[in-house]
Amino acid sequence: MALASLPKVILGSVAFAVFWMMAVFPSVPFLPIGRTAGSLLSAVLMIVFHVISPDDAYASIDLPILGLLFSTMVVGGYLKNAGMFKHLGTLLAWKSQGGRDLLCRVCVVTALASALFTNDTCCVVLTEFVLELAAERNLPAKPFLLALASSANIGSSATPIGNPQNLVIAFNSKISFPRFLLGILPAMLAGMAVNMVMLLCMYWKDLEGVSPDAVEAGKQMHAAEEGRSPSIASLKSPLKSPHTLNPLNGSTINDDGESMMEENLSTKHPWFMQCTEHHRKLFLKSFAYIVTVGMVVAYMVGLNMSWTAITTAIALVVVDFRDAEPCLVKVSYSLLVFFSGMFITVSGFNKTGLPSAIWNFMAPYSKVDSAGGISVLSIIILLLSNLASNVPTVLLLGNEVATAAALISPAAVTRSWLLLAWVSTVAGNLSLLGSAANLIVCEQARRAPRNAYELTFWNHLIFGVPSTLIVTAVGIPLIGKM
Repeated sequence: MALASLPKVILGSVAFAVFWMMAVFPSVPFLPIGRTAGSLLSAVLMIVFHVISPDDAYASIDLPILGLLFSTMVVGGYLKNAGMFKHLGTLLAWKSQGGRDLLCRVCVVTALASALFTNDTCCVVLTEFVLELAAERNLPAKPFLLALASSANIGSSATPIGNPQNLVIAFNSKISFPRFLLGILPAMLAGMAVNMVMLLCMYWKDLEGVSPDAVEAGKQMHAAEEGRSPSIASLKSPLKSPHTLNPLNGSTINDDGESMMEENLSTKHPWFMQCTEHHRKLFLKSFAYIVTVGMVVAYMVGLNMSWTAITTAIALVVVDFRDAEPCLVKVSYSLLVFFSGMFITVSGFNKTGLPSAIWNFMAPYSKVDSAGGISVLSIIILLLSNLASNVPTVLLLGNEVATAAALISPAAVTRSWLLLAWVSTVAGNLSLLGSAANLIVCEQARRAPRNAYELTFWNHLIFGVPSTLIVTAVGIPLIGKM
């Protein structure tokens, strides 16, 4: 695309600069309106500056992606109420053999779960539970928070539903779910293993810790030395009431450890009134698991991902036999608005011709049929993903990279899209600001009611830089090999 007129290029660049500033620094002192409002502001500027017409702006909003995001959040809410993530937390703690074993479990479980339930969702529900596990074993929180955030990003690269930029790539490239999975899975598994080894090497001594039984024995011995009898609370799990709060998902737990749904399951529907409370909960939980498995199977056989997810969400709403308002309220509508504004902003910026001009300059050095070209392309993606965030990077570079790869071969086109997915996702581990998953872990840990921990920018950067560079390099040769 040729460059537009100079005023259009300048005004379009100004509007995009506003978007970038608000996306990277959402609370700048002179405009503390946040990412979502910043995205809308930049979209409005694109229209006001006549960079893009209102009709083109509406047309640039990708409704299938928004539909898939919305329905995935609805399904995730029902799975959370059904105790899915509680079971993941239980898997982390089951027969753990110390700090190093626990760290490996966090890496593996988080990576695999993020591929199916999105990285952001896993980080939201697992952060407090990981803090609890570390505190019980007298272990530092930092290695486990780094493992959680970095593994969530790496694991989410394997599927189109793992993160937002993969959704964009899957829809724009028309790559099927199975082909996407097989194309990136070897790189994801290798990257997960390398990331885990790096964490073990950096924090080997810090992961010595002690077992929960040893910690309890130490408390009892300390009490005995002071001439006090160990309190009953120290000998049993503290129970303030017949129902205690589950730190993983906010639900209540019976004395026998059975997790209850977050909301009251009573309903006026006659069929449900004839069932016992236990059978109602069991039916709803079982149905949530079954339709989720069916959704994944539908993805694998190549059905439309957006409508498959929407159908799954509606099935859960209907079978729940209640007003869906409590679940729908938990959907992050601000994220959907942010994406809508971003689609308009990036489309307007593309109409200036500036991204195409920059890519035309770099294209001869970024061909995917040579090691040198792949290296240059990966560096460009990595830098842009940390400067402009990964989703805008994918929107800006995706079609340009695919068009250049089409001159080589159809296989090169597929590999270029998968390479873009891998590098832009792993690039999120470079710094704390690199991905939403990192920020979620940081904020969840800082605001945790118990065992709160502040993961600083520099603490993350010390591990993030070498991990990102090495994991990216290890995975690139494996992209598209299956």
